[in-house]
Amino acid sequence: MNMSGGALAGMLVGVIIGSLLIGGLIGFFITRAVVRKQLKENPPITENQIRAMYLSMGRKPSEADIKKTMNAIKRAK
Repeated sequence: MNMSGGALAGMLVGVIIGSLLIGGLIGFFITRAVVRKQLKENPPITENQIRAMYLSMGRKPSEADIKKTMNAIKRAK
């Protein structure tokens, strides 16, 4: 098979671009699956869950307590 330099360069560029597109798509779907799995296993904590935690400890939580706890959780991440 006898190819000119331009045809070979064009084919090489096409293969590189195609590989990057396929790799990007595969990476996107793998990342999406991992993030979904992590969110399913470790859902984010909500203010209602913090209220329930305070109530289970025998305390009536104020709104300031809840905000303080939420901010502490965000800072710890």
